[in-house]
Amino acid sequence: MQKRIILLLLLVLPFMATAQYKGGKRKGIRTNSKFANKRNKPRKEYIIGIGASNFLGELGGANQIGTNFVKDLEFTATRPSFALGMRYKFAKRWAVKGGLHYLLLSGNDKLTKEPFLRNNRNLSFRSHTFELSVQGEFYFTKEQSGHIYKIKNAKGMKSYDYQGYIFVGIGGFYYNPQAKYRGNWVNLQPLGTEGQGLAGGPKKYSRVSICIPYGIGGKYAINKEWAVGLELGIRKTFTDYIDDVSGVYYDNNAIFLAKGEAAAALADPSLYGYPEEFGGNSVSLKQTAAGQQRGDKKDKDAYMFLNVTVNYKVPSKRRTRSKF
Repeated sequence: MQKRIILLLLLVLPFMATAQYKGGKRKGIRTNSKFANKRNKPRKEYIIGIGASNFLGELGGANQIGTNFVKDLEFTATRPSFALGMRYKFAKRWAVKGGLHYLLLSGNDKLTKEPFLRNNRNLSFRSHTFELSVQGEFYFTKEQSGHIYKIKNAKGMKSYDYQGYIFVGIGGFYYNPQAKYRGNWVNLQPLGTEGQGLAGGPKKYSRVSICIPYGIGGKYAINKEWAVGLELGIRKTFTDYIDDVSGVYYDNNAIFLAKGEAAAALADPSLYGYPEEFGGNSVSLKQTAAGQQRGDKKDKDAYMFLNVTVNYKVPSKRRTRSKF
């Protein structure tokens, strides 16, 4: 219930901020801020973004034990990213932005040469991920307003500018880890691949979680209405199950009896089992011993994207001179 309330707030907050400002304007509410009287510069901006996303977690990654930071980036696991958003500028260097992101996250242990905890584990996944977030943005420079009218050879400020910014916020996202079994994509969460819901196993995890968006971006104004930009965003999450991997192996025979053949095969497709040098019983075992390490629950998953953006500013209806 709490997660649903947070997601609802994330959806309506940018629109509430816009409506509150317009409502105060209609009622003639006065404010001590000089900025509030500067009506004609466009404040509202719509955004479309397209680019690439990448997963940072247990599966795939660099030739090392997994980490959720950029040093574990695996470029061959890059997948598409799309975004829709609305920005509202409420001060000279400050704005709030609400956005909906779609990302396809992916990871595969075959992409790394780390010999045991990754390559031998032989797990893979993909996840269609939908994120709703609200972010506060701080701009390094003030926006240049340029000329009100496009007068040829007119002196003064140019009618375009470049702005860089940093941002941080809060978001909620839905994810659904899947893996291929006999040529078909199978949802992993209902299978309980780490014994979720079975005796002595962990509880079933939710496919909805919270994230902290942060990053940096820049945009270049082509004219008073249109701009293009580039944004790098990283998401710190509070779940370790985006890739369906977090804890230890569960008894594979028990998974087979309770959930079926697909669940058992996807829970442990390891190449050699758990080698004796790492505490296993025999290198000839196909399934890894129950209780041995499968993931690393201490480090939560993360993901990132790099998007090219197209921005459209909604023109102000008032023609008076702007003071900011």
